[in-house]
Amino acid sequence: MTERRLALHAICPYFAMFPESFVREQVEAYSRRGDWVFDPFCGRGTTVLESLLAGRHAAGSDVNPVAYCVSRAKVERPTLNGVKLRIERLHEAYERAPQERLERDRSDLPPFFRRAFYPTTLCELVFLRSSLNWRGERTDRFIAALVIGSLHGEMDRSSAYFSNQMPRTICLKPDYSVRYWRDNGLFPRKRKVFDMLIQKAEHRLDNLPKCPSGKVRMADARHVSGRFKELRRKVALVVTSPPYLNVTRYEEDQWLRLWFLGGEPRPTYGHVSKDDRHEGTKGYWQFLKESWSGLAPLLAARAKIVVRLGAIGLDDSEMTHGLTASMKAVFSNLRTIRRPTRSEIVGRQSRNFLPKSRGCLFEMDYAFSA
Repeated sequence: MTERRLALHAICPYFAMFPESFVREQVEAYSRRGDWVFDPFCGRGTTVLESLLAGRHAAGSDVNPVAYCVSRAKVERPTLNGVKLRIERLHEAYERAPQERLERDRSDLPPFFRRAFYPTTLCELVFLRSSLNWRGERTDRFIAALVIGSLHGEMDRSSAYFSNQMPRTICLKPDYSVRYWRDNGLFPRKRKVFDMLIQKAEHRLDNLPKCPSGKVRMADARHVSGRFKELRRKVALVVTSPPYLNVTRYEEDQWLRLWFLGGEPRPTYGHVSKDDRHEGTKGYWQFLKESWSGLAPLLAARAKIVVRLGAIGLDDSEMTHGLTASMKAVFSNLRTIRRPTRSEIVGRQSRNFLPKSRGCLFEMDYAFSA
């Protein structure tokens, strides 16, 4: 019988995410119950949450606020009753808010927003954006994660998303999106955000297996030893997937979610990180070398490091050589403990929206002992 997938894992679709089954295999193979597992590029938090479910202690970091919000929401879970009560009170506050102010806040946004969202849906989203203290409050952070996980998606396949037709893992640029909608005669449908959030909270939090909380902090991988001083020499296993070489810019692709979390209402570049997308191998391998250096003080003796990596423009051997060299420059006793494996990437969602796009065709998995 197929094991039922934990609904909390899918709270927010994310580009270049690895499946929870991959993490589970590594955790079971290379760690024991009670060990610390760490991910310095934690993305949507799969490594941290799956490790906690497997009886390990777990922590992670990411420089992107979207990743930080989603990951921390998943590993510091509020109660379902607390989330529902907070959503109900937010809804009541929205109903009391002056209609003129809501309309003004909506109309002040660029034209993209008025074609992306139904008018009342956009008013509700703008209100939530200004009302949620997602950085400071556990319950608000979980609600924010629910929102950004539903902020955009495929309207023709599901009524679970708030937006006009878009990919669910990335948000395309405003001008392209508006042209796409106009050319295809697409208009947003009315969504009742507060009602939907109640349903989503019930789906994600009901009947969760019990497990301890984890640690997630917003930090550059190169500086994690300073942000997690309490974990120095304690981490037994690292399971991670750094940004792929020349594949995507997370800040650009996640711009709409970043807007909801307080960012600009347009794509930005370099505000979050200048290492989202390295196009040249020299800078990329240097970035990874610096990241391993930042991680090194956290590792226990004979710690294991599992890395999933992808790239555009490199073959298997070039990728293997570059990654291994970047790690050997930091870990003098590095040894390979499993033969590198290759898996093909199929069914990229962006092909439906950008048919001529050229993406990453395969990934490589590596396992080392440091």
